[in-house]
Amino acid sequence: MTFSRLIGRCAVILLLAVLCDVVGLIILLLGIFAPLSSWDFFVYLGALLLAFSLVFWTFWYTFNIEVSFRELGFN
Repeated sequence: MTFSRLIGRCAVILLLAVLCDVVGLIILLLGIFAPLSSWDFFVYLGALLLAFSLVFWTFWYTFNIEVSFRELGFN
């Protein structure tokens, strides 16, 4: 399987999903383990970014579904 086949047709949406996951996880772990006075802001922001990345993962999966013209009735 080639790299472009693994990514699919929506590379930008995949990049946004992975970026939201990485940044959200870093901010969440920073809020949990760093001795900050505003730890709750980082925990909630990280959790929101992780939840928001699910929107991008859903878009990426949905836009990569391939349906043939025969199944759509366009033969």
